[in-house]
Amino acid sequence: MTILHIFLLCFLGHVAGHVTSGRTRHGLVGYPITMYKPTCAFACRAAISSAQLNCSVVEGGSMEHMADMASMAEFSTPPECYATDDIFLQTLAWCVASRCVDLPVWRLEKYWSLNVAGIQPDQPDPKEPFEEALLKIPSPPTTVYNSSGMMLNSTQLVSDDDYNIQYSTLANFENGEITHERYGLVVLLSGFVLPIAISLLRFFPFPRSLRGRFNAYLNYPFIFGSSRFPTQLHGIISIPTRGRAFFIAFLVILNIIFSAISFTSVQPNTWYPDTSNEISTYVANRLGVLSFANIPLLILYSGRNNVLLWITGWSHSTFLLLHRWIAAICMLQAVLHSIIFLQIYVTSGGYNAESKFQYWYWGIIATLCMCFIFPLSIRTFRQHAYEVFLLIHISLSVLAIVGCYYHIFYRYEHQWGYETWIYTAIAVWGFDRVLRLLRITSNGVRTAHITIIDDDYLRIDIPGISAAGHAYLYFPTLTWRVWENHPFSVAGSNFASLDKHRQEEEHDSSEFPRSGSHSSTKEVSETPARPTTEQSASCLEHQFPSSKKVTSTTAFPDTSVHTTTFFLRTKSGTTSLIRQHTSLCVLVESSYNAGTYTPLSSCCTLVVLAGGIGITAALPLMRRFEGRVLLFWGVRGPRIVEQLEAGLHEMGVELHVSVGERIDVKTVLQAVEGDFAVFVSGPDGMADEARSVAAVLARQRDVVFLEEEFSW
Repeated sequence: MTILHIFLLCFLGHVAGHVTSGRTRHGLVGYPITMYKPTCAFACRAAISSAQLNCSVVEGGSMEHMADMASMAEFSTPPECYATDDIFLQTLAWCVASRCVDLPVWRLEKYWSLNVAGIQPDQPDPKEPFEEALLKIPSPPTTVYNSSGMMLNSTQLVSDDDYNIQYSTLANFENGEITHERYGLVVLLSGFVLPIAISLLRFFPFPRSLRGRFNAYLNYPFIFGSSRFPTQLHGIISIPTRGRAFFIAFLVILNIIFSAISFTSVQPNTWYPDTSNEISTYVANRLGVLSFANIPLLILYSGRNNVLLWITGWSHSTFLLLHRWIAAICMLQAVLHSIIFLQIYVTSGGYNAESKFQYWYWGIIATLCMCFIFPLSIRTFRQHAYEVFLLIHISLSVLAIVGCYYHIFYRYEHQWGYETWIYTAIAVWGFDRVLRLLRITSNGVRTAHITIIDDDYLRIDIPGISAAGHAYLYFPTLTWRVWENHPFSVAGSNFASLDKHRQEEEHDSSEFPRSGSHSSTKEVSETPARPTTEQSASCLEHQFPSSKKVTSTTAFPDTSVHTTTFFLRTKSGTTSLIRQHTSLCVLVESSYNAGTYTPLSSCCTLVVLAGGIGITAALPLMRRFEGRVLLFWGVRGPRIVEQLEAGLHEMGVELHVSVGERIDVKTVLQAVEGDFAVFVSGPDGMADEARSVAAVLARQRDVVFLEEEFSW
């Protein structure tokens, strides 16, 4: 991520990239890792570190050859030499004592013991403490050392020019690295804290008129148009609502600003030959750190056990949308980081040498994985090959994380804490996976009893568990892909058996067409009465006429064994295989999104618009709501209605069923009087129309819009 040139070729005037190693440190640069503190002492050592010492090792020549300046690169100085050479120790001690006059002796002694010989974890200690080396100087030095690579054969002074260049180079670089990490922390914390802060606004007693206008103009509508998937975009990306768009824009703008500000050039510079090369390196470093900082955030947003889901009450679909945008930002930053460094090394002539290092390979692997993930995550591919998408997505993500880690490790080992971002990402991922495992093990291995309702729908009953919201079901014996799991909304617990349902409702079955080839509408009154508050009771006006009262025994009997029921629509994937069985071994990961919807105490009417199997997501909300409930349910055939009709009647739901025809969403919502809430669980087209109508109605009255999105 960064180009460090520590004590080597400091005066060659170009970016000489190389792999560095050093002692392990923990944290981030500036939090609390320091790179060149105290800078005065590091600058002193850097100014003389390239000098030839009496104990330097000659490479390809004798000591006599070193008198020729052309041969000055033919030697190396091992850590043992720096730690024991009297002239080097005394020259360094004099420089430190004269340049670091404001520092206490204990800080200088600490620097001395850790850094005189180098920065390796197993290097030798200097043969004597700082003060002892200083006391051994017989008289103040007068000779000035001012040329890199010259023989250091007496205690000498470091020139002001050499010292100042080294000092400004080291100080500016470290300040830049601290700024990189600070901005990375701001990005990460903003993505975590801001959703919490925004969600807390729902507890403020804003005037209802102000809240209505906010929802009507900012929260409910799409940023443009009336569809989340405009035909001209071919389903490649979705159009966010205005509220989501503002948050996405904030994250994008924040990353752009932090990628472009707070860069300072210092010239002359011992590492960079010109300002362009220097600033380009700083920008590349900044982009790399910001890309790393976004990785924990995008993993957090994608998790089922995202703590922000619990705190904010935002939907999983909202965070998945944010996950995709953050992933795009992270990918672009990684690509720019790679391109800029490629350009630097190509123009400086160091590409052939640098590209042979392992860190370079792993950086390429990580960047390419991020690039491949992006096109392989578009909605069209997810919808038509979800299992393939998930396998590729997870595999490439893991490889990208591994690549990022080894990119840093082979470049710097664990010196500067850049791997902390990766550890944070792994911790977030691990937290989610551990909780998933705990949810599964708490339910144990169960047997799913499968009943075919009709050509479209299945019913699954799982005895022995109690769940709410939605759950992820694993069928390990269904295919060889034992890891596959899919989310399903929980219809409820302790439903009556299907056979009992059929016997109880057989006398009414003639009222429903047995085929979806033509249209039919069935309505059920609101009796028996639902438990209501005084506010709700005053609003129970007959805005929709009832056509029939249905009497039935309860569809939710109390039993000694909890049984959780799911209704599934058959598609071409896993559900088509489930149809071929009457029972299956199942693992249940539950419960998610149980009771996290916006409080509806201000509303006296709840309008539910459900399409097909989307009814299951609405059932928990209808059970809890204490006012009037109007359910408009569009289905392909009547058999799924027979499964739930008695239970809906018991809850006091006013049921309006449309078999084989489209619900007129606009007419339904405009006919509702007073303030109300609308909950939509169905096809995108129906949800988009309901959102648009609700946004318009919210301009005149209090309308709460809720949606169960199916954008997994």
